[in-house]
Amino acid sequence: MLDKSSKSTDQKTDTASEAQTAPCPMPDIAKLIGGKWKLIILQILIFQGTKRFNELRRLCDGVTQTMLTNQLRALEKDGLVERKVYAEVPPRVEYTATQKALDLEEMFKAMHNWWLSHS
Repeated sequence: MLDKSSKSTDQKTDTASEAQTAPCPMPDIAKLIGGKWKLIILQILIFQGTKRFNELRRLCDGVTQTMLTNQLRALEKDGLVERKVYAEVPPRVEYTATQKALDLEEMFKAMHNWWLSHS
């Protein structure tokens, strides 16, 4: 008869072994959210909600219009930001964090807590 403690240890060993042999997802994660502006944009949309382009530009101190446009397009392509265009004159465009992006909220909170404990 197998005792429960050895079964639990075996499962931990199997999980650790799988983690060592599985490809690291970090390069893919870095492509999705890496870079100064993507993180700032996501943080704003996750914690402050939907924003228009010029609101984002004001909140992202120092970003150029071209860089903001490129970063928003990349985030939209990767499914982290939703872009909604309203048929108005002048055109109105709003950006919203998708559920995929909202799932990063705990990561942002953990980074915030890390910063507080190390500053």
